[in-house]
Amino acid sequence: MPNEFAPATAMVFAAGLGKRMRPLTDAVPKPLVRVNGKALIDHVLDDLAAAGVARAVVNVHHLGDDVQSHVAARRSPEIVISDERATLLDQGGGIKKALPHLGDAPFFICNTDAFWKDGGARHLRALADIWDPERMDVALLLARTKGSVGVDWDGDFARDAEGRLSQPPGARPYVYAGVGLIKPELFAGAADEIFPLAPYFFAAARAGRLFGVASDALWLHVGTLAAIAEAEAALAA
Repeated sequence: MPNEFAPATAMVFAAGLGKRMRPLTDAVPKPLVRVNGKALIDHVLDDLAAAGVARAVVNVHHLGDDVQSHVAARRSPEIVISDERATLLDQGGGIKKALPHLGDAPFFICNTDAFWKDGGARHLRALADIWDPERMDVALLLARTKGSVGVDWDGDFARDAEGRLSQPPGARPYVYAGVGLIKPELFAGAADEIFPLAPYFFAAARAGRLFGVASDALWLHVGTLAAIAEAEAALAA
């Protein structure tokens, strides 16, 4: 029987400082950096809209007024701003603050510095299709470490035949593609205000409850100034 789960909400991380893109990001927030004339955050929000996501919670900090103004005109998905201008909360803390807007069902998490050449809506749907709350706490979209644009590290995960993720020593064939599905209840008891998201992935992996969907489509990670030109060249190819 096919899985009919369709996440209605997403947490879109747009509060980072973009340090690896300085000096550009001294004046332009990283989510508004343009690739092929389109802001990075719009690549992500367009994919979410195409996948049927109704609401995106966008957190803001660095040059937050600019990000908020940019997304204000969007109608799909509906945008809710989670204001971190006073204190940057890291991704885990950002989710905790935004929980009242994210609802009780599992929701997408999305970075704003990466996207798929062929459009990401089908990848989002593929992630939703594998979701099984009985077996999973977190599910991630994956790209191949070798061949992806802008990947300058040795990978994040290995994946078994059932889709379960692990972190064996040495090089790993897949990287986290900046999009996942996660249960809100994981954050309900968090005591800290400021904390990272990655430890939740690692804890799920240790418990055998971290799964992933791998794609052979071209994934573009735009985390540095050099990666902008690399991504534009890949899109033009």
